[in-house]
Amino acid sequence: MNTNVLDTVAECGARAARHAADAVNAAIENQGEASIIVATGASQFDMLAALVALPVDWSRVTAFHLDEYIGLDEFHPASFRRYLKERFVDRVDNLREFVYVNGSAADPQAECDRLGRRIARCRIDVACVGIGENGHLAFNDPPADFDTDTPYLAVELDEQCRRQQMGEGWFDSLDQVPSKAISMSVRQILKSAAIVCTVPDRRKAEAVRNTVQGPVTNTVPASILQTHPDTHLFLDRESAGMLDRESL
Repeated sequence: MNTNVLDTVAECGARAARHAADAVNAAIENQGEASIIVATGASQFDMLAALVALPVDWSRVTAFHLDEYIGLDEFHPASFRRYLKERFVDRVDNLREFVYVNGSAADPQAECDRLGRRIARCRIDVACVGIGENGHLAFNDPPADFDTDTPYLAVELDEQCRRQQMGEGWFDSLDQVPSKAISMSVRQILKSAAIVCTVPDRRKAEAVRNTVQGPVTNTVPASILQTHPDTHLFLDRESAGMLDRESL
C-alpha cells in the first residue's frame, strides 16, 4: 500500500484525483476505454471536484456506483444517486455510461443480481474509494465478508456506520438513517487494477491506523487493501495523525 500524506484536505483530494485521472487515461490509451468505480461521502468532495476538472475523454469511460441505501428515494439529500449525479455525472462531458445502484428497487436481491451481471462485463481499471470511521470499505461493515465473489450484496449497516452518516449531516437523527444498503463486495473492489483511496479528516485517524498498521482482518474491512498490489492511500495530516513514522 502506497501511503501519501498531504498538508490539507484540498491537497489530498487533488493528488488523489490526479492519480485516478492518470490511471484512467493510461487505460484509455492502452485499451481504448476504461471502467471505474466511484464512491461518495464527505471524504470524496474534494477528490471529485478535482477529478471532473481534469482532462479525461469521458466518452470512453463507464463508471459504476459503489453503494446505496435501500429504500431511500433518489431525490433525498442523502441519496448517493443524487450525490453522484450532482457531483460527478452532470459535471463531466459525454460520459459513456454511469451504472447506478437503484436502492429503491422493489427487490434488492434482484438489483444486486442485475448489477453483478453488468459489472461482470467490464475490467475495472480504477476504483475510487474511501474508508469509514468503523473501517468499512464501501458499505461492508465489520465483520465484513472477505470470501464471497458475489459482486453486489444486500447488507445491514451497523450503528457506528449509521452514526457517521448522521454526524456528517446527511440525516437529522439516527432513526432517519436506513439500516440496510446495497454494497459492492470486498472481493469485487479488489478485482480493480488500481485502487485510489481518499481518506481525509481527524475522524478517520483510528481507522486509517488500523487499516495500514494492523493485521488484515474482517473486523477492519479496509485492512484488506494491504493485500492489493496497486493501492494508493491519500491522507491529510489529520487522518494520518495516528500513524507511526515508518508507515509514511
